[in-house]
Amino acid sequence: MSRQELAGNNNQVPPGYKQTEVGVIPEDWETNLLGDVVEFLDSKRKPVKEEQRAKMRGIYPYYGASGIVDYVNDYLFDEDLILMGEDGENILSRNIRLVWQVSGKIWVNNHAHVLRPKSNFNIGFLTEYLESLDYSLYNSGTAQPKLNQQTCCNIVIALPPLPEQKAIASVLSDVDELISSLDKLIAKKRHIKTATMQQLLTGKTRLPGFGEGMGYQKSAKGMGYQKSAKGMGYQKSAIGLIPEDWEVKQLGDVLKICHGKSQHHIISNNGIYPILGTGGEIGKTNTFLYNRPSVLIGRKGTIDAPIYIDTPFWTIDTLFYSQILSNANAKFIFYKFNLIDWYSYNEASGVPSLNAATIEDINQSFPPLPEQKAIASVLSDMDKEIAALEKRRAKTQAIKQGMMQELLTGRTRLIKP
Repeated sequence: MSRQELAGNNNQVPPGYKQTEVGVIPEDWETNLLGDVVEFLDSKRKPVKEEQRAKMRGIYPYYGASGIVDYVNDYLFDEDLILMGEDGENILSRNIRLVWQVSGKIWVNNHAHVLRPKSNFNIGFLTEYLESLDYSLYNSGTAQPKLNQQTCCNIVIALPPLPEQKAIASVLSDVDELISSLDKLIAKKRHIKTATMQQLLTGKTRLPGFGEGMGYQKSAKGMGYQKSAKGMGYQKSAIGLIPEDWEVKQLGDVLKICHGKSQHHIISNNGIYPILGTGGEIGKTNTFLYNRPSVLIGRKGTIDAPIYIDTPFWTIDTLFYSQILSNANAKFIFYKFNLIDWYSYNEASGVPSLNAATIEDINQSFPPLPEQKAIASVLSDMDKEIAALEKRRAKTQAIKQGMMQELLTGRTRLIKP
């Protein structure tokens, strides 16, 4: 439900509140048109084509409808401003922020409105208020959603006294800082996981208890690699240097690629097993196609997004699923799949597609099964940690949405009138 609907969803006006065009708000709040609250600086915007921007790379953010899209060596604005996406599907879908606060030297193209708040209006409050609105009510586009300036000027804003504006902005800013810190931590954990995958899945780094004493060093004569003084080392292979106790195998030596099937005859509203497509679960069924741990990969369309599942499932015919043999660990295979450049095996000029035989012919390096399981366990633990942080981030974002619905409508007051 939109902020506007929430604000106007009262059947009766409680004491201390009043009915307005944006719904029920506190009596000491006012309503103003956005055009009376901010100055639009759209005439100062300047679009720059991508090929021209390539010649003017720099340190200043270049903003468009979805935020920063590039960096250039010059700027058009140097102050605290509000940017609002002017066109694009995000006006309706709201997959990312549509309104954001900026500060300092920036360049803005013609796909984002530039707003300068007038005196006695807090920029942080206005930013969050505008972000909370349902812009499907203001869309003037047909083929593509659009917010024209005149329509935006006529948006009605509910405004508390300035001290309360500042208090609301401060509280929401604190939550934003927490969300930002979680975003940074998640990005850091993902980077660490990616680096760990590169090391463990290629044998460059060994887990404790595996390859004890192994090592390698460059030859003193510069002629490739030689065993280190620690003992065992690495061996040359068809895919590069690998540990001496690892083997190069074709994927067909450790798995069998199988075709998915049509789902139309088995879909059930009361199903208990997932039906998997390239984007994840697309429905439920009461029967399953396979009931052992498996790694799935797109047969056509999206071919670079491996899926791991260890419960019974059905999969549609745009996906391959794999039957993992006893000499391999399914989760290890999944992480290996994530390192493969699948588009280099694309066999179509139109819609990308993979061939089962091509997949089974791909060479990969494999440690003994116990080390496969250990590597998979380490990476799974990292995935769980990232998932927990993402869950915390989603919960914090939901808390902020609830706070916005309360604070920006005056239902909850931070400052008593």
